[in-house]
Amino acid sequence: MKILMVLTSHDQLGDSGEKTGFWLEEFAAPYYVFKDAGAEITLASPKGGQPPLDPKSSDPLAQTAATERFNADVEARAALANTLTLDDVRAENYDALFYPGGHGPLWDLAVDPRSAALIERFLALGKPVGAVCHAPAVLRNVRGGDGQPLVEGRQVTGFSNSEEAAVGLTDVVPFLVEDMLTANGGHYSCAADWQSHVAVDGLLVTGQNPASSEASAEAMLKLLGH
Repeated sequence: MKILMVLTSHDQLGDSGEKTGFWLEEFAAPYYVFKDAGAEITLASPKGGQPPLDPKSSDPLAQTAATERFNADVEARAALANTLTLDDVRAENYDALFYPGGHGPLWDLAVDPRSAALIERFLALGKPVGAVCHAPAVLRNVRGGDGQPLVEGRQVTGFSNSEEAAVGLTDVVPFLVEDMLTANGGHYSCAADWQSHVAVDGLLVTGQNPASSEASAEAMLKLLGH
């Protein structure tokens, strides 16, 4: 079982002067769900190399067993420091595709044609695609086989408008994940703020927030028959 995880390369939080990137827990929790299931994991990002870590995700209050395991995992840290570029990966070489969140994907992966093409190819080959928290932003320009937005008519979730308001970034982000999914015809659902919620529709798995990262990865494994 080979799983491709794609992280953001974007590190600027709009014009706020603050840094962003990927959210550590949303990478670490799925990474170990997959690894402990015996998966061979490949990491990639738009630019390759070390993806930027959202500094807020290193806050002591944001740590979990998975993040602590990652911080002590020399092999995993080395893999993260040397991600492939999106030009280096092909859907044919993997069994599933997963995107961790953080605010970074709103700026780069959401508009990267290579990412959109990769998602379309995975699904065309009958392989599952997952994204958690802000990462469902990567579905923004993805089309289904009928040429319509991929999420049209599908059950989806992602970071909610109320959660974005709670972290004070509604006016900083380029778009709101909930609004984008709804505008593209998705049947958006969510749990209460910060509660785990996962939507599965066919081969598409989306998770609402950091609390949903492990459950999103587990839903992916179920689709893989594990």
